[in-house]
Amino acid sequence: MTWAQWAEARNAKARAKGRWRELRGLDAQGPRGVLTGDEHGDEHGGNQDGEQAGKQVVCFASNDYLGLSTHPRALAAAREALERWGAGAGASRLVSGTRPVHLELEAQLAEWKATEAAVVFPTGYMANLGVLSALAGPDLLVCSDALNHASIIDGCRLASASGAQVRTYPHRDVTAVEELLAGAPGRAVVVTDSVFSMDGDQAPIEGLAEACARHGALLVVDEAHAVLGPHFRQLACPVLRVGTLSKTLGSLGGFVAGSRAFIELLVNRCRPFIYTTALPPASAAAALAALGVLRSGEGERLTARLAALAAALRPGATSPIIPVVVGSEEAALAASSALLEEGIFVPAIRPPTVAPGTCRLRVSLSAAHTGTEVAHLARALHKLGLDASGTGPQAP
Repeated sequence: MTWAQWAEARNAKARAKGRWRELRGLDAQGPRGVLTGDEHGDEHGGNQDGEQAGKQVVCFASNDYLGLSTHPRALAAAREALERWGAGAGASRLVSGTRPVHLELEAQLAEWKATEAAVVFPTGYMANLGVLSALAGPDLLVCSDALNHASIIDGCRLASASGAQVRTYPHRDVTAVEELLAGAPGRAVVVTDSVFSMDGDQAPIEGLAEACARHGALLVVDEAHAVLGPHFRQLACPVLRVGTLSKTLGSLGGFVAGSRAFIELLVNRCRPFIYTTALPPASAAAALAALGVLRSGEGERLTARLAALAAALRPGATSPIIPVVVGSEEAALAASSALLEEGIFVPAIRPPTVAPGTCRLRVSLSAAHTGTEVAHLARALHKLGLDASGTGPQAP
């Protein structure tokens, strides 16, 4: 079999399973935009009912939770940085790619997270890869939540390749973590999302921290989706806080915040940091400006607005991620298609992102949405017999 035949066979297998994905264009600034291709579908694209090019839609798929990607301060900062430093950093951070804006951003991130230091990565995905691979060694046990993000899973794989023992514990199960840590012969790390990206539920951070403290373990928390919490300043154990610049702050990049010793370790040992061109200065400047907005009274108002929109769609919601589970892949794709006819874009999430039989519409809210738009979404879901409130019947 030639390589071309192998690739075609793999593609045919994905099509036969109903899991084929294609890229789809959305010309948008903020949640409102126009589809530019004739495909629509799931979280990685799809090709379901065609002929949608030019359709006006309201997007409920973005992680730009506070709408800061279009904030005037962020845009002005990016333009100024672009003129001053150019479109790219030109090299890795340790060679010649570090600009003053990178250092200023890191100082502000550390202050925000109440840590001694922080270091910025080109993406949040790379931050998780970097942390877990840099900590790895034959004497390390890594305990990872069963529903952690793919970047954490891949970071665990890199750690395993360096000799670490990786164990997956049942979702949010502190007791299981205690048992794993009790049997650890050497160093141990517990790694978890603080808010899980497909269900929007929160990790038991305090309980995990107490378990880590009892067993001398390090806690690594990915706060990518924690715009509405859980918030914490100090925990009972040492902690590394991983975050993104692309969600709450609406720019691009990732970061790790923690003690100075850990951050210096990453700068010296973390391959995804050492061997990658630095984050574009314009992205760093936009994130820095957005962080200033977030920590102001305006940021408080935007966060409160986001919480109110989430509560309107699902009373008691603790995150802007509202999953509507429909069951089969066919049902999820059909529901996404029907919503698109109403001018509402909500992606259908399918395996391998979620387990078979739990396919869903993943609604992601932003403070940039209007109350009218959210109400329209709720009515459209109800029209399809779907319930976003979390109180009605879900899929079989």
